Amino acid sequence: MRTWRDRLPARVGALVGALALVAVAGCGASSTTTAAAAAPPAPTDPSAPAGPSGPFGGPSAADAPAGGVSVFTPLTASVLRAPIPVPATDGRVHLAYEIQVNNILASPATINAVEVVGDGRSLLRLEGDALAPWIKPFGGDLGVRDLGPGQGGMVWLDVTLAPSDPVPARLEHRLDLAFAQAAPPLVPATLTETVAPVAVDRTPPVRIAPPLRGPGWLDGDSCCRLGAHRGAVSPIDGQLYAPERFAIDYVQVDPAGRMMGGPPTDIASYAYVGADILAVADGPVVGLVSDLPQQPPGGNPSGLTLQQYGGNHVVQDLGGGRYAFYAHLQTGNPLNLAVGQQLRRGQVIGKLGNSGNTDAPHLHFHVMDRPDPLASNGVPFEFDSFTLDGRVVSEESLQQGTVGPVPFQIDRAGAGPRAGVSPLGLDIMGYP
Repeated sequence: MRTWRDRLPARVGALVGALALVAVAGCGASSTTTAAAAAPPAPTDPSAPAGPSGPFGGPSAADAPAGGVSVFTPLTASVLRAPIPVPATDGRVHLAYEIQVNNILASPATINAVEVVGDGRSLLRLEGDALAPWIKPFGGDLGVRDLGPGQGGMVWLDVTLAPSDPVPARLEHRLDLAFAQAAPPLVPATLTETVAPVAVDRTPPVRIAPPLRGPGWLDGDSCCRLGAHRGAVSPIDGQLYAPERFAIDYVQVDPAGRMMGGPPTDIASYAYVGADILAVADGPVVGLVSDLPQQPPGGNPSGLTLQQYGGNHVVQDLGGGRYAFYAHLQTGNPLNLAVGQQLRRGQVIGKLGNSGNTDAPHLHFHVMDRPDPLASNGVPFEFDSFTLDGRVVSEESLQQGTVGPVPFQIDRAGAGPRAGVSPLGLDIMGYP
């Protein structure tokens, strides 16, 4: 495929470099402009006569985006994967996804606000301190809204809707930007761009059974807060993937509200070690590792290869381009599973362990759109039936309960049966 430089005249390609040089010089006064929506251009008829050329000999008016003429957007943006709406235990519908942003200029840029607009109405606006926890420059720290010259980054988004709200067909994103070195008229001191249009993916989330049984299973890290899973956007085979977007780390809470009964470095402190892991649906095994050693709890292992991060694991084809990933299982294959073997919903496929990239025994579970646990994108899923036992009240309480035999603080308001929804991070669930 051709690059954007192949599609635009040479003068426009040269303009980008010239703008970068001008921006370094810091010339010009401040102004504010708003960019038109960057929708994909309509198909053109190659037999039609060429229209008048645009500015700088650029695209003709017929090639301009729908709704207006083309505009200069010094921060480019694209959605990593189209969001799929999923109902969750909070009674709302979530669209969890990411946008990748890139500052093409030699001037530093600050993202002051990100607004998500769906079918013409504002669905979410994050600005200033509210935006900071959801943004990270490449090579930088979470919470930094500044992009250096030529630097890119990620913005994580969680758009929530009431059940009565219509799910939009299309989203676009308004970025409020400020540039340290303005170059009017194309690069004013402040600018609002409308970029990264995307059609919402209306594929229904896969409906599955829980991968465990019994009470007290804590969803220690999953959608839609920005934790280790949602933040795991990784460069694999030359592109970015977010396989853990909806991943769950399961530990079990005892009747006293604790995940361990003794020192965190003693495997015997975790009473749920060895719990049965269950197939969430019918479907064949398409990936299997069972010979990696158990890790001692209480510390992060080192020296793992990329392929060892999931530890002992099973990948199952659920059909419809959906794959389940069950990770960090105990060493060995006592059930004699094999690639190609057909699994039945509810069948025991392994035991909960502590292998691979893990500092405490748990089951890592997620659903993805390809059979590769890393080179894939995480997709939402719904459990057909379970009981919400409560929620850990805060990240602070979660942290305290994972470093010693300290009870979690649990809010049991709203507890009760749930059906056809996805769990959220900090939920505690019972599985029949």
